Amino acid sequence: MAVNLLSVVIIGRNEGERLPRCLNSVWRMDRPCQLEVIYVDSGSVDRSVSVATEMGAQVLVSRRNSAASGRNAGWQAAHAAWILFLDGDTILHPEFARIALDAVTGGDIAVVWGHRREIRPHLNAYHRVLDLDWVYPPGISEFCGGDALMRRTALEEAGGFDETLIAGEEPELCSRLRGRGYKILHIDAPMTGHDLAITRFSQYWRHAVRAGYAYSNMARRTRNGPQPLWQRDSRNNVIRALVLLSLPPAALAASFLLRSILPAALAVLFLALICLRSAWKSRWKSKDTLTLLLYGIHSHLQQIPIFIGQLTFWNDVRTSRGRGIIEYK
Repeated sequence: MAVNLLSVVIIGRNEGERLPRCLNSVWRMDRPCQLEVIYVDSGSVDRSVSVATEMGAQVLVSRRNSAASGRNAGWQAAHAAWILFLDGDTILHPEFARIALDAVTGGDIAVVWGHRREIRPHLNAYHRVLDLDWVYPPGISEFCGGDALMRRTALEEAGGFDETLIAGEEPELCSRLRGRGYKILHIDAPMTGHDLAITRFSQYWRHAVRAGYAYSNMARRTRNGPQPLWQRDSRNNVIRALVLLSLPPAALAASFLLRSILPAALAVLFLALICLRSAWKSRWKSKDTLTLLLYGIHSHLQQIPIFIGQLTFWNDVRTSRGRGIIEYK
């Protein structure tokens, strides 16, 4: 698909050295057309604004500290028919824009996205497992992530991103786009490298809490719409989390009452088997045995903080409390 101008919208906050790395990858990509580069800052206290200006980007300041607000400010100021959204902690693959534009074969495609992977997947166990969370099969999908190429007219029709959301703004927008007859296309091509920058368990925990908050929010918002999202995911998480939270104390109590180690041993065996089962089912994502084993554990361990995120959301609904963005970095 031939275009004369591509707008690249980068959002960020206190990205440090990650931002110039991102901007460099944009300027150095295989350019299918002229570029318009816009950086939207969300209250950085480092040199992000001055760095972006020095590197040739148009700089805007977001109305509020949220990804949705930043992206809206960016695409509304852009002039191109296609907007490439990037997070400031990513590195753009040099061929993605060209491949993505060529993949647009009809007017019903509103979003094109590719593979986002971690830049340092073997840095630690957190990066290993969360890198595999980025892996999705190619084809028509229900939603995309923060890095994606979007059709401007589709954004205008849908009204852009919902700025009341603190997480899950991309899937929510995709749900509305699909309700209007548009398609979300995931192509089998590298798109971005991502710097997760998680080195502590507390960061991993908050990352999962944020996901749980988004699950409940999206399930509630889209439940009566034409394209409901994450209904089953939110329900399954509740069941899995309750099992994981109740099984260990129940097994220990049974072992104490029966004066036998058997109930506790069976509980441990059950947990080990479900982790191994998840690792086996995910083998299409990786050929690394250690990574798959860790991913199997992660698949179940994360159910607890995700459940806490869901509870947090529903408590906010009950108390009519507004909540700021849930950060993990």
